[in-house]
Amino acid sequence: MVLPLLKLGTLALKTLSKPIASRLKKQAALHPKFRTSIISFAQANHRLTTNIQRRIYGHATDVEIRPLNEEKAVQAAGDLISELFVFSVAGVALIFEVQRSARSEAKKEEVRKQELEEMRQRDEDLAKEVECLKQKFEELEQLAKGKGFTGVFNFKNVKTQNANSVNPA
Repeated sequence: MVLPLLKLGTLALKTLSKPIASRLKKQAALHPKFRTSIISFAQANHRLTTNIQRRIYGHATDVEIRPLNEEKAVQAAGDLISELFVFSVAGVALIFEVQRSARSEAKKEEVRKQELEEMRQRDEDLAKEVECLKQKFEELEQLAKGKGFTGVFNFKNVKTQNANSVNPA
């Protein structure tokens, strides 16, 4: 019962992260100090992505890159921040799920090890019992050889004869 609730909670967290990211994006554009820092961040990101695209398409990379206007920079940085937030939430959920799965597998492996050890112990016990039965069987064979076939089935006489021969009167 815990596992389905946990998965449902993870899904709800991922779903709720999108509106939170959208709100974060809007608030980032409104805060004056944060706005100036995200504009410079957006401009650096724009230069990096433009250079990468130019290299991919085989265009010259030494050409000057025009900066984004302020509103486009804020929009781009806000998009990046919201995407990073959603990605972070998904990454944390993934890490949590992997750790939970690893713990579950470790528990299953421990149970398998215990079952294997119990089977080994049973095997050893059965091997000891078989060895004991072999010894008893060999004793019976020796007794049968000494007394004949009817001597094997007449244990009372054998015991009393053995007792009489040990205690002479």
